[in-house]
Amino acid sequence: MKKFLAEFKDFAIRGNAIELAVGVVIGASFGAIVNSLVTDIITPLISLITGGVDFSHLTITLKQGAEPLLMYYGKFIQAMITFTITAFAIFSMVSVLNRLSRKSEVVEDATPPAPSEESVLLQSILKELQSNNNKD
Repeated sequence: MKKFLAEFKDFAIRGNAIELAVGVVIGASFGAIVNSLVTDIITPLISLITGGVDFSHLTITLKQGAEPLLMYYGKFIQAMITFTITAFAIFSMVSVLNRLSRKSEVVEDATPPAPSEESVLLQSILKELQSNNNKD
């Protein structure tokens, strides 16, 4: 039992497990942001443009009777539209974040690296040779 607990402790404390837990929590928060973006901002704009088209009521009657058997293909179409909008919103947000991170990397890389020891030594030899040639 002690070996099992030690292995579990090593697993739980390992960096990957902690990073995964942090990723899940941040992913859930990011999901809430994307959901709000889609339902509160993008979908109303699309409804305004399309005149409030809603496919969810479209059905095919498979069996008539007291309790008809219906296939709600409109809900499937609506789910595909929502998925497409959500995927586009996530793509847009990730693209913006990637551009911002690339810009910060470019700013960090703007400072030139310090010259190597060999380069400094060669420059001092060159200066020495030039000063000797000027004396002659």
